[in-house]
Amino acid sequence: MNIKKVLIGIDSSKIAEHAAEYGFELARVFKGHVGLVHVIEPAMPLTGNVDPMLGGTMQDMGATDLELLDIQSHASKKTVDNIVEKFGKDISITHFTEFGDTADGIIEASKEFNADVIVVGTHSRSGLDRLLMGSVAEHVVRHATVPVFVVPLPHHNE
Repeated sequence: MNIKKVLIGIDSSKIAEHAAEYGFELARVFKGHVGLVHVIEPAMPLTGNVDPMLGGTMQDMGATDLELLDIQSHASKKTVDNIVEKFGKDISITHFTEFGDTADGIIEASKEFNADVIVVGTHSRSGLDRLLMGSVAEHVVRHATVPVFVVPLPHHNE
């Protein structure tokens, strides 16, 4: 098994932090490179022509929309910086910021990074809760072209 590139999907949750810890350790064991991907799901209602990366065109965006996108981008950078500070010492890291659907963003980043494995966290939901909430991890598992390491958050940490 040759794992040289580990892509870790992160957000600002304890679930993602727990998964990142596993992902960084996996990269260390295999002396690999880490790719961190944080996906920004634009929280702006846009009309008109739709850009697949941002969900709209620059012409559609007003000042408030651009400010919101800037806030989201700043929060994304802070999320990445926190994970790097906590787990990333002594390891090579590449960062990806994707825009759009979280699961699709993780899959796209894995292709761009040429990842050998993807690491994501999960809430460990089941039944109706999973049906109503959806599952990023499940979508990534079903659509990724490389193995996916899914890390559940222990119940006592929720």
